Amino acid sequence: MKKSIVALGLAAALTGCSASAQMDMQSQPAVEELKAEIKGLDGLSREKIGYGQGVEVDEYNVPVGALNAQNEYGSLGLITMNKDDRISLTFDQGYENGCTAKILDTLKEKGVKATFFVVQDYAERNPELVQRMIDEGHIVGNHSVHHLSMPELDYDKCREEIMGFHEYMLENFNYEMNLFRPPMGEFSEYSLAAAKECGYDTVLWSFAYADWDTNAQPDPDTALDKIVSAAHKGEICLLHSVSETNAEILGQVIDSIRAAGFEFNEL
Repeated sequence: MKKSIVALGLAAALTGCSASAQMDMQSQPAVEELKAEIKGLDGLSREKIGYGQGVEVDEYNVPVGALNAQNEYGSLGLITMNKDDRISLTFDQGYENGCTAKILDTLKEKGVKATFFVVQDYAERNPELVQRMIDEGHIVGNHSVHHLSMPELDYDKCREEIMGFHEYMLENFNYEMNLFRPPMGEFSEYSLAAAKECGYDTVLWSFAYADWDTNAQPDPDTALDKIVSAAHKGEICLLHSVSETNAEILGQVIDSIRAAGFEFNEL
């Protein structure tokens, strides 16, 4: 999609201004293209789905909820499992709690690449950490501009939340993202398709645990056992970088999962 031309052209069309006053003839095909794309979303459900992988697993220790979600919504760009048998570590970066540098140190020591899903405010406040992620070969993913519930937004707002941060990363880091994690793990068929039309796959997870509350951090031994015992082929593991427990046990997590016969790979 021709993003800059399309955005200007659609704005003119929706305000009722004449085409001759608002755009030249070259922009008209792009406007019609975007109108067609929006119309193509009309038949999709806007019902909010709050994702969770659930507790039921198959004979390979894979959460059934993750498999079902990918089978049902994969055609709309949803990813809940990795593309191969290896495990992908992903971190959600809502704000900085002093743990990210230690996490990056451990990943570098262990030779593991991860994916960091970043909110725009995080990138604005912590450019040195974001640049370090890029420099050390990790993937930086899009976690939106304002951390809003995507299924509650219309098409234009969905696009602003994704492409606003996309353009920020291009302009400030010369880095182009193509993976999106919706805030709170909430999505609808419509929001998945909107993200796909922005050039993004929507990445959720096949494992997560209660690690995000900085005032009630899980016991390290319990957390280690929970994470390692849940390991499975193709796992997308969600951890929160605000967690002091995660930062403390990450090296043990990697070593223990490798000892169980798994290896790691970025998304």
